[in-house]
Order: sequence, then C-alpha cells, then structure tokens
Amino acid sequence: MGSLAGVRIAGVGHYTPPGILTNADLERMFATNDEWIVSRTGIKERRIGAPGTVTSDFAFAAAQVALERAGITPADLDAVIVATVSGDYQFPATACILAHRLGIRGKTAFDIEIACSGFVYSLTVGSALVRSGMYQRVLVVGAEKLSSITDYADRSTAILFGDGAGAIVLEASDVDSYLASHLGTDGADPTRLFIEEGGSAHATTTEGYASGKFAIKMRGREIYKNAVEEMVGAAKSVLAGANMTVADVDIVVPHQANARIIDSVAKYLEVPSEKVFLNIAKYGNTSAASVGIALSEAWEAGRIAPGSHVLFLSFGGGLSWGAVLWKW
Repeated sequence: MGSLAGVRIAGVGHYTPPGILTNADLERMFATNDEWIVSRTGIKERRIGAPGTVTSDFAFAAAQVALERAGITPADLDAVIVATVSGDYQFPATACILAHRLGIRGKTAFDIEIACSGFVYSLTVGSALVRSGMYQRVLVVGAEKLSSITDYADRSTAILFGDGAGAIVLEASDVDSYLASHLGTDGADPTRLFIEEGGSAHATTTEGYASGKFAIKMRGREIYKNAVEEMVGAAKSVLAGANMTVADVDIVVPHQANARIIDSVAKYLEVPSEKVFLNIAKYGNTSAASVGIALSEAWEAGRIAPGSHVLFLSFGGGLSWGAVLWKW
C-alpha cells in the first residue's frame, strides 16, 4: 500500500440501448397519458434493452467509451466496481463478468447494491481505494436493465424505469479532485422501495411471480419527501465539509428519479435551474446508471470543464442517499 494520493476522473462514458418506450406506447398498455406522466415525473421516454441483452452488455459498452477517453486499456485497471440492482445474476457479481469481458483476470472486481445511490457510493469507495494508494486506476460503472424487474401491469412504476449504463475511470493524481462525500441509509422499513420476492425473507414463488412480486414496488409519496430532505441534507454536509457554499458549485448532477424531486432539491438549496443537469425526459429513472449517464452527457455537452465544481446527488432504495463534491 502506498501513501495517500489524489484522484481524478480520467474518462467518462455512457451507453443506452436503442429501444425506446414512449409515453404514447404506455397509453396503449394501460390508462394513462403523456400529460399526466410528464407533469408528475418529467419523463417522456425511456430506453429499453432488447430481449436477450443483459446488464453487463450495457456496462461493457459504457466502460469501453470511458477507457478510450481515459487513454488506457483494460490491462491498466486495478479494480472494477459495478453498481447495479439488476445484475446478470443474483450472483456472481456483474463486475466479475464485466472484468472477464474486458479481458482482465485476477483483478479486484465487486458489485455495490444500494439501488439508485449506487453510483455515488461507488464513486466514494473507488476514490478511497485510489486516494489510499492501494490502487492506481479503478473503473466504476453504474449499469441497469430495470426493464427485467419492472411490472408493466403496475402503472405507478412502469412509467418510471429504463435501462442503460454510465462509466468513469478513476486515476491517481498529484492534484486531488475529491473534495467531500456524505453517505447515509435508513433501513427501518424496506417496503418503501423494494422487490418483495427473491431474497431470503421471501423466496420466489410461482404465485408471487405471477402477481408481480418479482418487480420493483414503491410508495411514491413517502419516497418523494424522504428524497428531498436527505439529498438537501447531504448536499449541505459536503459543502460544509469542503468549506464551500452553493454559489461555488458550477453544476449539480443528480440522480434522475423525478423532475419534481430535483426541482424541489434545487429550490431548497437555492441552486439556479441552469446549474442543474437534467436528462430524465429521455431516459427515465435508470437507478444506479442514472448519475453516470448524466455525468457523461454533461461532459459531452461542455457543461463541465477543468476547474468545475461538480455536486453529485442521489437517493434510492435502502433507503439510501449520498452526495459527493468534486473538482474537475
């Protein structure tokens, strides 16, 4: 193990499958309409992986872009972290499969399963591994095929979720880009956002599968309130930890769960809307992939430049939440 080092993001990338599920498509599936969905969520369409595709397909595609932009090969990596709740299998970890597909063997690879907070958690963990001097380069990927765990007979959740992946390469650096992190959880009531069957609490049954117990269930009104409160609190915590204010933030890259939640967080933090990156209209909620996809698109759009202060925010199942403050 080496001495404490700095860390930077050397490359970013994302991938979303070509299949599109629009609000008009959903109108033909159950009683809803575009105006109702957009007014409550901000979502107009979401990307859906084709039958036969798996989460590691999306992770691999996003990782290739991030590696190319970082100017390195998979052999240069020391570790692979995948954030997902819809991995290829219950086990082994999708990170192990991704490492194999990248052509690297014998390297550290593991998943982080903390739902929509997965990318922010993985960014924190990956940064710690680099800053400690343990590793020089860590690949972090948030990837999901949520369409495989969505009940399309449940209007309250079917309108929300999509598929895709976002990736970054973390690299040791003389200048430290990591400024502060705040992670939190509240596991008092998992049923607020969970999948009922498939774990040791409730094994998968034929009857349960038929009734949608294999899929994401959520109590939306409770989640809304919790999400706003905890993301605001996490943001204030990292700003205080870095001795900075909201005025110092150049761009906020939040988890894309619901446009109204993001708007409320920005309002309470007094962040101008032009500083908040939104792409939820195109992709819906992609859980652990969300922040990574948004970061990659923000970078491609020129919204992030050397010296930019980036505030990452997330909230999801667990319940879990997190924030990371970063200098580009």
